[in-house]
Amino acid sequence: MKVWLDGEIVDGSLARIPVQDHGLLYGDGVFEGLRVYARRIFRLEDHLDRLQVSARAIALELPLRREALRAVAIETARAYGKDDAYLRLLVTRGDGPLGLDPTSAGPGRVICMADDIRIYTAGQRTAGLSLVTASVRRARCDVFDARVKSLNYLTSVMAKGEAVRQGADDALLLNDRGLVAEASAANVFAVCGGRLATPPTSEGALEGITRRTVLEAAEDLQIPWEERCLSRVDLLGAREVFLSGTGAQIAAVRQLDGQPVGDDDRPVFERIRAAFAERTQSLGTPI
Repeated sequence: MKVWLDGEIVDGSLARIPVQDHGLLYGDGVFEGLRVYARRIFRLEDHLDRLQVSARAIALELPLRREALRAVAIETARAYGKDDAYLRLLVTRGDGPLGLDPTSAGPGRVICMADDIRIYTAGQRTAGLSLVTASVRRARCDVFDARVKSLNYLTSVMAKGEAVRQGADDALLLNDRGLVAEASAANVFAVCGGRLATPPTSEGALEGITRRTVLEAAEDLQIPWEERCLSRVDLLGAREVFLSGTGAQIAAVRQLDGQPVGDDDRPVFERIRAAFAERTQSLGTPI
């Protein structure tokens, strides 16, 4: 691992932050997960757009301008030296005294990490993922908008833990109305009635960059798609179900709560996956 911290790049084992950083104490900060494919950072500008929106949503002043943040991501990816990698670009509120007052901390701290990541194994991807429905729920948008990528991922952590303890690959998160929000760290897609469907962000889904790419690919491939509410029953009755995310990439689902999901052939998934692979280069920023 390589880490950009306080203006220099160090090995991950040497990276240190003060214990009074409010990102550590209270999860007070925002982040972006990015992928490097063949020495190109996928949709870097879109990630920077979302980082700025997330920071504005929690009244966090970014300590570096956009051009500098872009340079940090590129420099960190270049220092890691591999053709393919995962980047984590995050901004904390910075150091401050104990207490919740966000105005007592600062200036903000930028950290960028480059490393490998494996959300699912090759075997899981080949067979298709097994999901379980988590007991924890995604909060309503009027509680906390899921479009904000904050450092507090406890709900997702708890959901993923449930899945692992039950021998599943990942967890399905429902919202307070019992409708599908997303997986622990990925968006959910289903092919129902001949149309590709995914929950809108108003149901607790992250406005994922990979999700956007899937919908753009569907449009180009003339695959009918829509944003609409989905239930567990919709997923169980779907012809295909798959997940998308920066870490997850594009991964098919074969089982939900012990029940089979979808058909053995996955024509929409396969077309989307191929189109996504092409876009990893055409939409990438060279490092």
